[in-house]
Order: sequence, then C-alpha cells, then structure tokens
Amino acid sequence: MEDNDSQTCLVSSDWGYLGSDLTGLILSYLPIRSIVRASAVCKFWRSVVTNPSFSSRVSAIKKPWFFLFGQNNIFIKNNQAFAFDPEADEWIRLPSNLCPSPCQEESFLGSGGFFFTTTSSTTSRFSYSPILCGSWRETSPLSFSRCNPHVGVFDDDSGFSRFIVVGGVRFIGGLLDIEDRLAVEIYDPKNDTWELCPPLPAEFRSGNSSQWLTSALFKGKVFVFGIYSCFVSSFDLKLHLWSEVQTLRPPGLMFSFLLACKDQLVLAGLCNTPRGPSFNLYRVDEKTIEFSEIAIMPQDLLNCLFDSDEDEKFASLKCVGLGNLIYVFNEEHHKIYPACVCEISSDSSKCNWKRIPDLPAPVNRFHKVISFCSQIPLHYVLRYEEDGEEMSD
Repeated sequence: MEDNDSQTCLVSSDWGYLGSDLTGLILSYLPIRSIVRASAVCKFWRSVVTNPSFSSRVSAIKKPWFFLFGQNNIFIKNNQAFAFDPEADEWIRLPSNLCPSPCQEESFLGSGGFFFTTTSSTTSRFSYSPILCGSWRETSPLSFSRCNPHVGVFDDDSGFSRFIVVGGVRFIGGLLDIEDRLAVEIYDPKNDTWELCPPLPAEFRSGNSSQWLTSALFKGKVFVFGIYSCFVSSFDLKLHLWSEVQTLRPPGLMFSFLLACKDQLVLAGLCNTPRGPSFNLYRVDEKTIEFSEIAIMPQDLLNCLFDSDEDEKFASLKCVGLGNLIYVFNEEHHKIYPACVCEISSDSSKCNWKRIPDLPAPVNRFHKVISFCSQIPLHYVLRYEEDGEEMSD
C-alpha cells in the first residue's frame, strides 16, 4: 500500500511540476469531451481547464462540430439532436433540452456559436441561445415575420456580436408568400434593437428561404447564393449595400452550396459529367466570382451515400462547412442519414475525404433535417456538465 501511495504522489507531483501552462498545452490536444473528463481527474487539472484563457484558446483552435437536428412534424417526442466531433471522430446524442421543441410555424437554425428560432406568425418572434447552453432569450419583435431565413453572426467595430437576418418567407392570411423579399434586419443584442436594411436583390424574389438559398459570411460580407439558380450577390456589413447579382455556374453544375472555409469561399455541388454524376469543390474569388476546381469526391464515397438507382436520388444531398471541413450528407432516412467529410489543407493543395461514422442508434424518421457547423465554446460544455447533464455517444 505504501508503494502505491508513493507512486500516486510521484505521478501527482510530476504533473504539478509541469506547471499550468505546459499542462494546459498538453490537455489542449485532447478532444473537447476528453478535456471535460480530464477536468474531473484532480483539482489542479480542473483549475487549468476552467481558466478563462485556456477555455478561449481551446475554443478557437478546435475544429468546428457538425450538427444535425431531426424534426418530426407529427410526434415532437421523436425529435432528435446530434453533434459530430471531428477530432474524436464520434457522434454525440444531444439532450433534448439543449434545443427547443418547435411547433409547426417555427424555424430552428444555428450559426456562429448560437441557436436561433423564428416564427412566421404575426408575433414576429426571434429567439437565440448560446450553443449547448440551453439559455434562451427572446428579442424585441422583428419588423417582418419570417420562416426559414438565413441568420449570420458577425462582430461590429466594437467587437460585440450582432445577428443579421436575410430572406425567409412568411404567411399572410394563412398563405405562404414567396414573392415578398423582406428587408434585411440586423440585431444589436446590447441594445435589443433591430436595424432595417435593403432586401435581397429582385433576382432572388422567387426563392428567399434556406430551402432555396445558401449563405456565407466572408471578409465583412454576407454572400447569398441560389442553390439551383446559381445567382450570387453579397451584402456589405459596413455599407449596407448589395452587390450586383452575378451567375456562378461551373460546367455541368446541377445544384450547389456556397461555404466560407477559413480564407476562401468554396462552392460545393453536384455536377453532371460524361462519366456520370460527381460532387465537386471549387475555390471562388470573392471579388471577381471566378472559380477553379479544388477536388472531386471519390466515386465510391458518393455511391455509399445512396442505395437506389432513381433519377432523383441526388436531390436529397446537402452540404455544410466551416473552417477547413466540408460535410456532405443525405437527408433522407433510407440509409440513416449517411455523411462524409472533406478536410482541405491550409494551402488547398490536398483534400482528404472520408466517410464518418453512422449516427448512434436508434435514429427516428424525420420530416425535416436542420444542419450546420459551428465552433464549440468549451466553457458552455463545462457549464452543462457542472449542471449534472450528460451528452451521450
């Protein structure tokens, strides 16, 4: 017993001898959930992990997580939420209280470290919560009620976060109005105020919701792109002006998604080639909107996302991305929402594709799937763990 006690003391003193800086550096290489577990090992590790500077540093360097929320329009209890940690290469089943249980008129989405809900009713409600925090706050009413808009998070000149709401559709007299372009609105959380800005250009009139558009925050602008129309325009966050609408359509492109990946805009989409369908990635120059090919998904990987020969099978393909990661997945239930990821090297010279693990069973059937990528604030995960909750594999 004495020998064991001596060894324990020796190990403890050795880790303490490393000091908080070196210990923090070592722990920072762990996946986020492993860091949370490490914080329970001893008081010294706990003090290192809960230090605000450590939490900020880890949150900034960790790869963004991929979130997938499934909604069942008939049985709310069948709603499920999952998050994929690319560094641990594992899916995490999120507790139901981390996200709302939307009624039929609400839309739920995520961006920039926050969850959001909007309503298309006359109340024009808009709510937000820091990701994985579960603490919802309702804002003052939007000027326009809207369903399925695009929401982005950006920092103003003072370093405070603001939200920008673009597009979306609304119900007027019980009917869906897809012709109203709806003004852009920017929210200031510090003062709980909304600022009205010019709406999307008229070219986007027939498809304003997130079902037909994709958006990307990049270098002080919000780029909006038509998934099928291939129209693209950018909104300057300082000048509050929209750029001229252009068309971004590589040869053979059927539909695509515009993503902000670190220092470049990336267009990811399905192309019809003489050899058959392929999923391609293109680098886009944000000033000239010229494009150049980065990579093509391996054909066997594309095939594993489907199990039918129907002509319309590719229509269920969706794509989201952040940092140097691009996720492609099938939002149909027939193969339990299979997905793959492409990691782009810092100089875009190499792309590494791989299939990611299946969702943890059981997986319910959903009528709608919401997906996005986001950085994960470590202190929110720690706070949730302190409250006695647990995110399961």
